[in-house]
Amino acid sequence: MKSKTLVATTLLAASLASLSAQADVLADVLAKKTLRCATFADVPPFAAPDLQTREMVGFDVDLCKAIAQQLGVEAEIKPVSVEARVPEVKLGRVDITVANLAYTKSRAEQIQYSDPYYLAKEMLIVPVDDPGQKKADFVGQRLASAKGSTSELSIKLNESIPLTFQDTASAYLAVQQGKARGMVANTMTTTKLVNESQIRGQKMRMISEPMLPQPIGIGMAKDQPALTARINEILVKLDTNGELNRIWNRWLGPDTEYKLTRTDKVVPLSQLNLNTIP
Repeated sequence: MKSKTLVATTLLAASLASLSAQADVLADVLAKKTLRCATFADVPPFAAPDLQTREMVGFDVDLCKAIAQQLGVEAEIKPVSVEARVPEVKLGRVDITVANLAYTKSRAEQIQYSDPYYLAKEMLIVPVDDPGQKKADFVGQRLASAKGSTSELSIKLNESIPLTFQDTASAYLAVQQGKARGMVANTMTTTKLVNESQIRGQKMRMISEPMLPQPIGIGMAKDQPALTARINEILVKLDTNGELNRIWNRWLGPDTEYKLTRTDKVVPLSQLNLNTIP
């Protein structure tokens, strides 16, 4: 009986210690002087090992370091799989997730999102001679995408017919071969493909209306008001002082292969119409 009581007491103490350790993540970060950031393991240009130094580099890595600098601590980069981005922060194995993390209702039930620092979009590209001008023009039409992706979901939400493949390269080839009227992928991928099509293959263009908006934010554990407020404050500061644009331009800007211009500003998550996002 005493043995069972001792075990129960030990387990209770360990549980309380764990809860205490997670009670204030921001205070813990400042005390340890380390911000643990989950990033992609190998998804350039967001986070991937440098081919020469093997150190993690990319947009998300730089953003994590910029946030850590504002906090006056060191950034500890922890590469994780795509599937682990939410669980790692939910379980307290990292302090924040900075990994091109798009807002979805299911994710928001598990973790806290920061205010978005840019608005990603699922975009539709079609041959230049296609008469379609808006996504409604493609209702009931066959559109290609990667299987199991947000792109496929956006096609279904548009009441179009998804033709799915294991990768975006195969989806793009399907359009080039006339098997699908267009292809849906994120802005970065579609911009790159449209640019490449100008010099080889069938020329493509992008439909300006997004198939689906995707606010990109930083993931944190729920019930961390101090951390959430501080991260949001830092994002606004990095946006205002131009640091976010500098990081963007280094990895995604006009002088890179992606040739994207950042026009979004950090805005409160509460100001977005999240009801349109599944």
